Amino acid sequence: MKIAILTGGGDCPGLNAVIRGIVKAKRNEDEVIGFKRGWEGALNNDYVSLTEDDVEGIHLLGGTILGTSRTNPFSIKDGEKRILENFEKDKLDALIAIGGDDTLSVATKFCGLGLKIVGVPKTIDNDVSNTDYTFGFHTAVNVGADAIDRLQSTAKSHGRIMLVELMGRDAGWITLEAGLAAGAHLILIPEFPRTIDEIIEILVKRMKAKGYAVVAVAEGFKPTDLESAIGDKSTIDPFGHIKLGGIAHYLSEVIEERTGYETRSVVLGHLLRGGTPTAFDRILGTRYGVEAMKLVQKEDFGRMVALSGNNIISIPIEYGVTTKKLVPFEYYKLAEMFFG
Repeated sequence: MKIAILTGGGDCPGLNAVIRGIVKAKRNEDEVIGFKRGWEGALNNDYVSLTEDDVEGIHLLGGTILGTSRTNPFSIKDGEKRILENFEKDKLDALIAIGGDDTLSVATKFCGLGLKIVGVPKTIDNDVSNTDYTFGFHTAVNVGADAIDRLQSTAKSHGRIMLVELMGRDAGWITLEAGLAAGAHLILIPEFPRTIDEIIEILVKRMKAKGYAVVAVAEGFKPTDLESAIGDKSTIDPFGHIKLGGIAHYLSEVIEERTGYETRSVVLGHLLRGGTPTAFDRILGTRYGVEAMKLVQKEDFGRMVALSGNNIISIPIEYGVTTKKLVPFEYYKLAEMFFG
């Protein structure tokens, strides 16, 4: 069989472990190629051959050796037609698409057009449905928790309120778990909005009692007082998403103006998704890659690998993208016990 791989969307610790797992699980008669920069490479038929020598040791590295992009072929004139023609030209038997909601949504559409595809869920946000974890999330939480740990001492030394902005457009998994692990005194996530008055009430009470506070806030958090999330509405990606960012700065200015307490903001941003993956994400990525290749070899297409407990299973790709996995109320209530 001739099998293609692509990595789409934001880069993520553990991607290279998936690529390595796929190539290591191939049979002698199998050939593996990698499209460069996700669906962009499939559009332009830009690819490289992948052998065992090519993937030696790459599971230790962050990012993806294939590169990535947020290309949406269905928003480009004749995009789907070009990809279908390239698959026929290259005589491909299958594609393994590694990505999050957007990449897998495109893969689902191509399955409907007859392409033989297996999906691998990837997002540091951990919001792909019907899988317990996505690789990259564990690394992002560790980085976020370490940053919040470090800000605790400087906030206490200066008697300040510190707001830490973490990634999370629709789901607050990273912010919740990093904040809970590091003892943030307030955690703000998209699933559970609050008014600015409520935020200030919690922080004033905290400052009077302890003299400092650290707040973890997801980039997609929107106070109920605002009409929309904070971001650059003039910058919209090919999947219709605005460029988020700035909620921590916005809140810090409002809080300082209304309370008089010195307030600072820190944006972790892409620090969360860069660098070396944790052992957990290396292992999960490896297992996903091996299982994805097994599905291809069994010709069990239109499926996505997923983690259920400690088992790698497969589900229809559309099950991963029809809804987002959001933080449940019970989990957020647990975190609220430690606010203030």
